[in-house]
Amino acid sequence: MRTLAIETASEACSIALFEGDDPIARDHRVLGRGHAEALVPMIAALPGKGRSERILVSLGPGSFTGVRIGLATARALGFAWGAEVLGYPTLALIAAQARAAHPGLDVTVCVNGGHGEWFVQDFGADGRAEGLVASLAPAAAAARPLAAVIAGSRAAELAALVGDGERTVLPLLPEATAVPLGDLSLFTSALTPIYGRGADATPMAERARA
Repeated sequence: MRTLAIETASEACSIALFEGDDPIARDHRVLGRGHAEALVPMIAALPGKGRSERILVSLGPGSFTGVRIGLATARALGFAWGAEVLGYPTLALIAAQARAAHPGLDVTVCVNGGHGEWFVQDFGADGRAEGLVASLAPAAAAARPLAAVIAGSRAAELAALVGDGERTVLPLLPEATAVPLGDLSLFTSALTPIYGRGADATPMAERARA
């Protein structure tokens, strides 16, 4: 089975094509912005234009725009190819990358959030999430218990706030080639974005009741 993995929830736009469990092609670009313009041409440049029986796509949390672009592309390709489309949590992917470098250790993932906050979540040595994603101000993130390994785009900043030089710090962006294909518990057919925090605006209906 061919599988296409799409990761667009961060500054990186990352794709990988797998034959079975083996990656056969990849493209990983740190764009910051511009995922909408880059993603489809990147997929089209893959062998067979990326056509696959299964598509795995990031659900976030991370960039709201990036997550939406990845999901819209995955849905469209899934419809066109008759492929199964499954979503996975982006922070679990970063934790998997960290565990590959440091197996057997717990991981705290810390990445860019919104409005000056960071998304933080803990993962056990088995890769399972320990608690829900939290959107926290940097000081609050530093005040909570942290694992032996801190990974993610804000890992270095979090470690600096804590001031504990004994933790391992991995400033990682999520990479599609690291999607843990064998961990079926990570994937869901419910393609609902993981926003990690509430809406910024108050819905009109709620304003009317206030």
